[in-house]
Amino acid sequence: MKANRVLGSCLFTLAALIVGYAVLGPLILNVIHFRTSVSGLNQVRGGDLAALVVVVPVCVGVGVLAWRGHRAAPVLALAPAFFAMYTYSQLILGNEYLHLPGNIERFFPLLLSMFIVAAAVAMLGWALTKPEKLPVSSPRLARGSGITLVVIAAFVALGLHLPTLVDALGDHPSGAAYLDAPTLFWVVKFYDLGIVVPAALTVGIGLLRHQPWARKPAYAILGAYVLIGWSVAGMGWSMLTSGDPEASVAMAVAVTGIACAGAVFAFFLYRPLFRATDSAATSARAEADHVLAGS
Repeated sequence: MKANRVLGSCLFTLAALIVGYAVLGPLILNVIHFRTSVSGLNQVRGGDLAALVVVVPVCVGVGVLAWRGHRAAPVLALAPAFFAMYTYSQLILGNEYLHLPGNIERFFPLLLSMFIVAAAVAMLGWALTKPEKLPVSSPRLARGSGITLVVIAAFVALGLHLPTLVDALGDHPSGAAYLDAPTLFWVVKFYDLGIVVPAALTVGIGLLRHQPWARKPAYAILGAYVLIGWSVAGMGWSMLTSGDPEASVAMAVAVTGIACAGAVFAFFLYRPLFRATDSAATSARAEADHVLAGS
């Protein structure tokens, strides 16, 4: 219970930090000025809105479960933790510090704190999640989750990044995203193509091949990618509503669709965690009743 309450406290802290950052950021008060392009700022606003609407409630909800000692809390905590580590480290690294105006360096301690707290949640959640206690998914659910992860990997690599990567590797790049904010461009490319795609492919293939080792990371990766998907969808719609010339209706719709599909599979993947808890609690009560009746 003590470890779970520490986990819950960290989740509450992470939620408070995300809210505080979003309030100070370009979405609301605009106190934090990122050193990036106009298109980059539109993306930051959309991502911040998604974090407030989706990620913060998840942190609070899972934090309450952890505080109550619910066995599902540690594995559920992995998704917002990985999301926060992925997102807020990019906000630190992806600025054009020597070329564009801004004051983001003054808020480095805030963003660093968000990353550290998220890392603490990830480590605690991972340590408290015991693979042997996770419910076994049905073959159909495992196959569907595996296919979803493979589709996410293919979409990120081929749909989101391949066209702009080919352009950037040419002798005369013309893409506005690269020319306006090259640092952010390569940071996102590195994260997505070096972390997101390989992890999704590895775990997705593991699920499709019914590998036991894939069960634990599947909860973390699928959940985190759903949250990241909603963040990217928020970025796309923010760019559209802002009249951003780099915006794409097709891309915004596609990302939203994938985020919805991932959320459906995440729901069915997580649901047995609560059934297992209910079943264990029922068995414990039945055993206690039996002992009392015998005495």
